[in-house]
Amino acid sequence: MALKYYFDLMSQPSRAIYIFLKANSIQFEPKPVALRKGEHLTNEFKMLNPWQKVPFLDDNGFILTESVAILRYLSCKYNLPEHWYPRNDLLKQARIEEYLHWQHLNTRLQAAMVFQQKLILPVARQSKIDQAKVDRFKAELPKVISHIDTYFLKDDKYIGGDEVSVADLLGVCELMQLYPVYEEDLYLANPRVKAWMERVRERLNPHFDEGNAIVYRTREAYKKIGPSLGAKL
Repeated sequence: MALKYYFDLMSQPSRAIYIFLKANSIQFEPKPVALRKGEHLTNEFKMLNPWQKVPFLDDNGFILTESVAILRYLSCKYNLPEHWYPRNDLLKQARIEEYLHWQHLNTRLQAAMVFQQKLILPVARQSKIDQAKVDRFKAELPKVISHIDTYFLKDDKYIGGDEVSVADLLGVCELMQLYPVYEEDLYLANPRVKAWMERVRERLNPHFDEGNAIVYRTREAYKKIGPSLGAKL
């Protein structure tokens, strides 16, 4: 039975796993879920995933729901190249694990909340952007980006070394959430982080651009509706 992958490409970790599956030629049955239409709130979906979130895997009846766990699982199950998730180099594994734990309340939280406050909530509520909340989350992002630069990357090409890992993929997909709402200057202003993001994109293309196509389209849509939401473009 084919691996089933449930995802919405507007979700950052959904994109990361989608790109990962494609880049490693792992065969899967795509199961797109439109969160904006509430498809994750049905009883049928809840029977598969009680958390009613994406992404998640159904591997012949084995359900796995957390993106970090999914990436580890796939790396080990398919015996993928060590650079993705080192199994035999404890130091590299520990550095990647460090980022995977750190990112939840840093890269992921801050970038996701800027996107949510500038687009998701105003559209859902038919209201103006709460600029004070946007500014609060934006204020944390330069610190996050600086930590990626000075601590996680330092003089390396990628987090953990000279080759791309699951940490890089998750990190870049989270920061890409700023692109649709015209906040990419937050990471482009840092030369090392900018170069790292471009390196990851080039290393994983054409799958990176395929996975992020919806991000690029959303930017064009936001260009038209942003002013009506009270956005500062």
